[in-house]
Amino acid sequence: MTARSLSWFMAGASILLASAAHATSPVEILIGDAGQIDQDGAILVDLRLLNGDRDPQTLSLPDRIEARIGASGSVRTVWLERAANIPASLTVPPGGFMRARYRLPAPSDLARDGMTLSIPAWSSQKITLALRPATQEARAMSTSQPPPEPKRETAPSPADRSAGNAFLANLSAYEPIYAVYGPGTNSEARIQFSFKYQLFGSRRAEGLPRSWRDGLHFAYTQRMFWDLGGDSSPFRNVDYQPELFYLTPSATLSNGISVSAQGGIRHESNGRDGAASRSINSLYVAPMAAIPLGGGYRLSVAPRLALFVGDKSDNPDIRRYRGITGLFV
Repeated sequence: MTARSLSWFMAGASILLASAAHATSPVEILIGDAGQIDQDGAILVDLRLLNGDRDPQTLSLPDRIEARIGASGSVRTVWLERAANIPASLTVPPGGFMRARYRLPAPSDLARDGMTLSIPAWSSQKITLALRPATQEARAMSTSQPPPEPKRETAPSPADRSAGNAFLANLSAYEPIYAVYGPGTNSEARIQFSFKYQLFGSRRAEGLPRSWRDGLHFAYTQRMFWDLGGDSSPFRNVDYQPELFYLTPSATLSNGISVSAQGGIRHESNGRDGAASRSINSLYVAPMAAIPLGGGYRLSVAPRLALFVGDKSDNPDIRRYRGITGLFV
């Protein structure tokens, strides 16, 4: 595998590592309650995370988890979504427990009183649904909003920053960020920085149902080859790589395997013109999976298939040198 292929997959596959962690954690996950219905019609599922170990344990909670609803010998598969105010990972103290909450959105006729709910990926436990309106405290816990207070006609202070910075909240690292130095090579130094931006943010942060727009991202990667030993220390080449991609939410299956996928279009250019110009466009798709192996280990696999599109006159033999497939393991 080339360094370029490895860097393509590093960020995308890393999102799956946390999703499979629960499969090998000593923390026991039990369903404490299921049946309260919030204002959106979703059924709330309360979990208890029990740590019987003598050390603190960090447990990763996927965005979505497969569950089973059954009655009279009939079983149906449903997907639970992590509540908006529950973080993606929780650290359970030694000998202690913590609470987490998932939601079964808009179940309609899928769930009725007396039916059983189970989450096979975490436990063989089954709990009987007892449908009822959610308490004010439960609604606040699911939406990350405090209980309603009487309205006050006071204007907010211009210096109030409690809502945070929405731009920074949607910005994160993408491909590996590094600087390496190799004396005696033809470039000596190689530097790369990379970031991605969630274009429409996440409706989950606002306590709203998931939207397809949550997966839309813009990414930018820049790689520089710096000849520190040459006269005036020139940059031999600079690669600019803007990208637009879609990332599906990770889901954990009943056997503990977490799956996700990414697809997008990338433009690569050295920013020069004339005979020195080099640019190429590519479409790609990358399914990803994290497989628990037991003993605290898991295997992450992310194959990628790419297709070069548009004008290839700058790089007529690009497929010969790069190929169209890659694999991160």
